[in-house]
Amino acid sequence: MTIFIGNLSWDAEREDLIHLFGQYGEVSKCSLPLDRDTGRKRGFGFVDLVNEADETSAINDLQDVEWMARNITVRKAEPRR
Repeated sequence: MTIFIGNLSWDAEREDLIHLFGQYGEVSKCSLPLDRDTGRKRGFGFVDLVNEADETSAINDLQDVEWMARNITVRKAEPRR
């Protein structure tokens, strides 16, 4: 399962997400998509943890938590359309 993290601070870096979600288990993948035209971060990211139980724990614990001065949205990512 992939975790979607929304409403991220513009200052959030890949390493910050790895550190935050690494508290729940081993991070196997992490990405912060960039806008194609401007190259700026888009305000959301994706994280995969090795263990699905750890992912569920992270989603439950981090949903609507203030992180880097923003209330982040954390949920199971939906497939691309």
